Amino acid sequence: MNIQTNFMSSPNNSRKEEVPTVLVRDTKSSELLCYLEQIVPLNNIDYVLLTPVDTPVSLFLLNEDSDPELIKTIESQEPVLDVADVVLQEHDLRLIRSAVTLTVSGELDEPEPEDLEESELDEESELYELLVSFRVNNKEYGLYIPLDPFFVVGKLIEGQAFLVEGEEFDNIQPVIESELEERDF
Repeated sequence: MNIQTNFMSSPNNSRKEEVPTVLVRDTKSSELLCYLEQIVPLNNIDYVLLTPVDTPVSLFLLNEDSDPELIKTIESQEPVLDVADVVLQEHDLRLIRSAVTLTVSGELDEPEPEDLEESELDEESELYELLVSFRVNNKEYGLYIPLDPFFVVGKLIEGQAFLVEGEEFDNIQPVIESELEERDF
């Protein structure tokens, strides 16, 4: 798809102003629709800082005797995702198996800051809010919304956006962060 910026207002993320959106692809040709937050030109390449239009979610295995375990790698055809999708449909939500992350589309209730019960779920002490929990094959799972902003880094090539992954991401991330700090982003 062309990077011709689409202007959308999103009820999902309470964005009242119109912002450009970009469809970013990963190496497996999975796609993720994102808001274009910043363009960072480096070495004759336009890198882009993006945030997903739909709500990103993380899948955790919930254990009674220990901390929840983040499932870092999951195949898009995994049966647990089919069950998660059915549970979400009961709440008029839809699970999207997109590039970079799982996302949920639909009207989510925005929590009041004072009502948020933050829970530390992994060794990196990221904070999440439970969206739904469900059981599959006698195991309990939960879909959690990260409370920290979720950014995606892409690059523009011939009018298309591609996800920056692996070693290229490791090399370019500090340079982009430094550039954004100079801009006071």
